[in-house]
Amino acid sequence: MTYETHGTYETYTNPVLNADWSDPDVVCVGDDFYLTASSFGRAPGLPLLHSRDLVNWTLVGHALEHLEPAEEFAGPRHDCGVWAPSLRHHDDRFWIFWGDPDQGVFQVNAPEIRGPWTRPHLVKEGRGLIDPCPLWDDETGEAYLVHAWAKSRSGVKNRLTGHRMHPDGTSLLDEGKLIVDGDRIPGWFTLEGPKLYKHDGWFWILAPAGGVETGWQGAFRARDFFGPYEEKIVLEQKDTEVNGPHQGGWVRTPAGEDWFLHFQQRGAYGRVVHLQPMSWGPDGWPVLGDEGAPVAVHRRPDLPVQPPAAPATDDDFPGGRFGRQWQWTANPQAGWATQHSADGLRLTCVRTADAHDLRTLPNILTQRLPGVPSAVEVELELHGEEPGARAGLAVLGDAFGWIGLQRGTDGSVHLVHRFAEAVAMGAPPTPFGQWGNERDADHPRLAPEGRARLRIEIGTGARCRFAYDVGEGLRWSGPVFAATPWRWVGALLGLFALAPTGPGPAGAASFTEFRIRPL
Repeated sequence: MTYETHGTYETYTNPVLNADWSDPDVVCVGDDFYLTASSFGRAPGLPLLHSRDLVNWTLVGHALEHLEPAEEFAGPRHDCGVWAPSLRHHDDRFWIFWGDPDQGVFQVNAPEIRGPWTRPHLVKEGRGLIDPCPLWDDETGEAYLVHAWAKSRSGVKNRLTGHRMHPDGTSLLDEGKLIVDGDRIPGWFTLEGPKLYKHDGWFWILAPAGGVETGWQGAFRARDFFGPYEEKIVLEQKDTEVNGPHQGGWVRTPAGEDWFLHFQQRGAYGRVVHLQPMSWGPDGWPVLGDEGAPVAVHRRPDLPVQPPAAPATDDDFPGGRFGRQWQWTANPQAGWATQHSADGLRLTCVRTADAHDLRTLPNILTQRLPGVPSAVEVELELHGEEPGARAGLAVLGDAFGWIGLQRGTDGSVHLVHRFAEAVAMGAPPTPFGQWGNERDADHPRLAPEGRARLRIEIGTGARCRFAYDVGEGLRWSGPVFAATPWRWVGALLGLFALAPTGPGPAGAASFTEFRIRPL
């Protein structure tokens, strides 16, 4: 994050997290700020970010090592899993609640942000229960939970349900009550993502509506948790370029300043995170941004100046270990990545009958697509000797493209570049469905030494150009490929190694010097 100086103060520029950190929530503990976000079907899940100034963030870990039940996430479920978590600090512990739309409301907690985190505990079972948020009322000792509904699983949406919760966060004490019915508010639809607070004698629910691409941020308040609530739109696009400012969390700094972090849907880039100033109007309602419009540039928070920082992207894979920025597309299995004494990621060529469709495979190691035009590079060496063994660098979404190496039947290694189109409307949504084979994007070329430098340039609109160097200089390959998101998840960068079905080990591939640089 770069700063600019305007007069006597420094400013920041949105987005403060320019990648797919979907559905953020934030909490302040002492002088530190922590943020988590949706991780859907990837593992590890529930990313944990840290900041001292709300502008510069680093990734410090994950709260969820595996998704549960483990067998449900043995294969990719790209738009399922962890939806819209809430992060709180209570009773000297960190708490994260989230909704799995197919299972219910879960909770984990830990004494420190870096753990150890408890295993997921199912607080409320049921399909369509999403976006839960707890509140411990320090004045009364009562605890509450609010959640939204996914129509795709429950048949209803646009409403918020409230519960009394046991103070230990393990169970709910009632059957729940409808506390906000969006169908009764003229013009409101897809009410979701509630965040629950107590302030100035009011219960507050900050919740978006109107859909992720064009919606708005609402605020609701009531003297009693179960209502009745009154509502107001507190942040919307207006005449800015920030479409659908949406779903996030309010945080107060040690100096008493209020700020609001939310996402903006940006197509293949996913949901990038903006920071808005927040104050309180004479009518007692929150005022977000510039009188309810998102700010592009603003005075930075009144907090100690911090050096520029952002979640890591580059990786030398020391000892074969990969950094926190990487996630598998499903629960991992032992042996997919092997440690060794040197630098470089060594991925096992996992045998599969579905090598033609990366979207169906659990052993793709991914990280988020950068939100600015960037060049991605990695060095690849294919060790697998079996015909059909392959490895590469991918842009993975509802459509995908990859460039890499493949062993031929004569033992030679070729540079290959392939792609597959997006899933047709109405195609089976099952994780292992046959969605169409990949196709060559260019003619295969010999890689005499079995190694290549791979490059993807991601331009405006997430339009990707693929290139390679097999010892003769950088050469472009195939046409431009437009990255596409899944329904709720932005496109991903991925590394993989595969082999055809058969007996015994199939070898490995080594990746070194992974780099992302702005163009």
